[in-house]
Amino acid sequence: MVSKESCRNEIRAAIRQLSDRCLYSAAKWAGEQLVGIEQDPSNFTPSNTRFQRGSSSIRRRFSTNESISTPLPSVGFSQAATPLPEEDETIDGDLYLLAKSYFDCREYRRASHVLRDQMSKKSVFLRCYALYLAGEKRKEEEMIELEGPLGKSDAINRELVSLERELSALRRAGTIDSFGLYLYGVVLKEKGNESLARASLVESVNSYPWNWSAWLELQSLCTSIEILNSLNLNNHWMKEFFLGNAYQELRMHTESLAKYDYLQGIFSFSNYIQAQTAKAQYSLREFDQVEIMFEELLRNDPYRVEDMDLYSNVLYAKEACAALSYLAHKVFLTDKYRPESCCIIGNYYSLKGQHEKAVMYFRRALKLNKKYLSAWTLMGHEYVEMKNTPAAIDAYRRAVDINPCDYRAWYGLGQAYEMMGMPFYALHYFRKSIFFLPNDSRLWIAMAKCYQTEQLHMLEEAIKCYKRAVNCTDTEGIALNQLAKLHQKLERNDEAAFYFEKDLERMDAEGLEGPNMFEALVFLATHFKTHKKFEEAEVYCTRLLDYSGPEKEKAKSLLRGIRMAQTGFPSMDLEHFPI
Repeated sequence: MVSKESCRNEIRAAIRQLSDRCLYSAAKWAGEQLVGIEQDPSNFTPSNTRFQRGSSSIRRRFSTNESISTPLPSVGFSQAATPLPEEDETIDGDLYLLAKSYFDCREYRRASHVLRDQMSKKSVFLRCYALYLAGEKRKEEEMIELEGPLGKSDAINRELVSLERELSALRRAGTIDSFGLYLYGVVLKEKGNESLARASLVESVNSYPWNWSAWLELQSLCTSIEILNSLNLNNHWMKEFFLGNAYQELRMHTESLAKYDYLQGIFSFSNYIQAQTAKAQYSLREFDQVEIMFEELLRNDPYRVEDMDLYSNVLYAKEACAALSYLAHKVFLTDKYRPESCCIIGNYYSLKGQHEKAVMYFRRALKLNKKYLSAWTLMGHEYVEMKNTPAAIDAYRRAVDINPCDYRAWYGLGQAYEMMGMPFYALHYFRKSIFFLPNDSRLWIAMAKCYQTEQLHMLEEAIKCYKRAVNCTDTEGIALNQLAKLHQKLERNDEAAFYFEKDLERMDAEGLEGPNMFEALVFLATHFKTHKKFEEAEVYCTRLLDYSGPEKEKAKSLLRGIRMAQTGFPSMDLEHFPI
């Protein structure tokens, strides 16, 4: 079992090594997990009590009602023996410090040039990494200079070929370290050699498991559960973080939540774990719970921008305009030139119906990060609202290019082609979206409506889709109503009555009224009257009498018919029927 103190020591050493190699994103992530481990109660002071918080939303390991001085049971993880990372070699001393200074100032080619004759593993990695980033920087410049009419260009990182040649030679010679293997995996991935990239990244994380950037690159290459299960990974607590994230990307949200709940045994106060848990619950559409969790995240980390775009999606879905306005102002004052900030502000304008302004901010997010998936998808939604279907299709296609597993973009393409009156194309894209998210009732309903169009008129297929939607917990009740209507249209009155009754039960349970209820009551009253089940028919007719207008007159007419069918004589004057 690995203790909390052991985890602390590992992470502290990892932060130093990652920072020394300019892997600042991974070092930041490690730092957040370090302070996510519950602190020694004896170190708490009135000014150092940030972790004295409790949360029902994420099941903290001790509640706010417990004394801070109460010791907690020791919790740990089982793992393969992993030696603590040794301190870095200092062979290249001054030149390495100069190169690192250039690197920090984004002068990547100068940094690479300074280390051109240095052969230590540490210097080789920084030189190659600086060269890779120099190529990426030039690629971004070319993309801006050479953009076509649709914002696309064929710019590539021109350093990949030389980097692959050098790193592969080092690997064959056995003189490459885990950081070099990580960079080699990134280069192979960029060149499209995914199989070799996975092998290199697995070797990297097995030899040095504390580099979160390597885990993220490996996760992006695990596009199916079969690929994920085929990885030969050593047991380490970092593997649990990786699996939690990978399960989430593969839409295995229950498994992901179980992993994060397990990790909280040590990382009881990790904001990252809370954000990941909120993401999983967002995918499960538990919006109330997600809102509570993000509110707590902002209280603990008020200048956090990461993941707040997801929070804005929740507020948008709940039409919480005031809360979304507050969030937009907050991130604007914190860092307005972040893609997440631009997306939040775009969501705010979209909720207010100002779609042109929303598109402007989504475009701004994409100028900051062309691979920012949410911005492409949300911009597609805005173009749909503006009836600009060609622009919407282009935005959705760009989203699919970035992540072919993004069901929202496939669904958006289906909607766009449906608006253009092209149901065969729409059906293809709806099927794509359902392949990636088979348990979402909205997608099944969209495909069913496509089958119902005049061009297709495949009602049996529509019925199958609506049945799947019911099995996927259709909270809006659209599927039940449509199943009843389709069976009625096909003159399957017994099946129609079954679904009308189910829909009526749902509306009664939710306290709903409206035309769907009136339609169900009329059909059921007529159906049972036809089958001489007069008592059931009278029950539905009596409920119709509670309505005013044509509904009430329809009920009276049905009751007269029931009385006549029961007695064989004209019924009493229903003007005096007790109401």
